[in-house]
Amino acid sequence: MQGQLDLFRALADPTRLRIVHLLREMELAVGEIALVVGQSQPRVSRHVRILVEAGLATRRKEGSWVFLTLVAGPGADALLGLLDAIAPSASERLWIEADQARLAAVRAERARAAEDYFATHAEEWDALRSLYVPEAHVEEAMADMLGGQQLGRLLDIGTGTGRMATLFATQASSVVAIDRSAEMLRLARGNLPQEIADKVRFLAGDFNELPVDNVSADTAILHQVLHYAQAPERVIAEVARTLRDGGRLLIVDFAPHDREELRLRDAHTRLGFSDQQLTAWYAAAGIAMERIETLAGGELTVKLWLGQRRGSPVAQLRGAKAG
Repeated sequence: MQGQLDLFRALADPTRLRIVHLLREMELAVGEIALVVGQSQPRVSRHVRILVEAGLATRRKEGSWVFLTLVAGPGADALLGLLDAIAPSASERLWIEADQARLAAVRAERARAAEDYFATHAEEWDALRSLYVPEAHVEEAMADMLGGQQLGRLLDIGTGTGRMATLFATQASSVVAIDRSAEMLRLARGNLPQEIADKVRFLAGDFNELPVDNVSADTAILHQVLHYAQAPERVIAEVARTLRDGGRLLIVDFAPHDREELRLRDAHTRLGFSDQQLTAWYAAAGIAMERIETLAGGELTVKLWLGQRRGSPVAQLRGAKAG
């Protein structure tokens, strides 16, 4: 257990204080922090080590990248509360705002690289996905997890070529298929069978800010989409916002792996996810994990995580107000 002196020493350096402010925004790779603060990666790594040893942050290795996130706990929470209570000086506000602007640029570059990749590979998207695991097996597992039940209003988030919208439209009362790539939406519209065309509506949108009303969906699917997210936990919280009480979320993605070329060549931001990560992110968003399936085979392992919304965000807010 770290003492008071360790915690205050950890924050008694301008760079480490800057890093803490950045990590309050999102989990970041050490290399990304170095870009934002304008220092070498070895120097930033030393600062990171001090924050970790003080119990303020934790490291997570993913391929050749190391991600840093703040640790929730009494000491860290108290210090962050102190930061909120003390207004920054004029000079401190300047570097905070400058760092936020550079962080926004880093995030924009991530998004641009992914969008360029989608535009370049849109015509071969299904073929690329088939290289990892047989899609037919994945689709069978998805259908089994959803149990053949009526899906109500279905959100297909990151629809790509529209395969999920096509596959599950007969079980849904309506489908809203969302993608940020205009090229992908063009292909999805072209692929849609005429007999279900009246059920499916295509929308341009980002999974960080879905163009969907609160508590309006019954089922949401993210099929091989979450590994493109810079902050997966925020995407899950945003999807939870759209789900009605009892609504279900099915995420299909990879288990943790070390195929670094997927990050470099195919614009993957994350190299898979663990059951512990997804369960924690579901719980934080008010979604109870109900079932997890593993599809081994091929070079990568596919995971399916099915959860159910317990109480809508609106109902929870009313309950808090009533209390």
